[in-house]
Amino acid sequence: MIRIRLDVIMAERKMSLNELSEKVGITPANLSILKNEKGKAIRFSTLDALCKALDCQPGDLLEYKEE
Repeated sequence: MIRIRLDVIMAERKMSLNELSEKVGITPANLSILKNEKGKAIRFSTLDALCKALDCQPGDLLEYKEE
């Protein structure tokens, strides 16, 4: 299972969902889906925008856990 650690990175950067939404150009609702791990996929363009806005690497946002 691949998990998105968006909530952890946002907390480390002290960034709100609305602030990140404005920087990335994604609605707060869609970011919330990612943050709460309800999404089934993520586009590379979205991952790229998140990494730029959060100043991190893709590996910081994604984590693999065996079920």
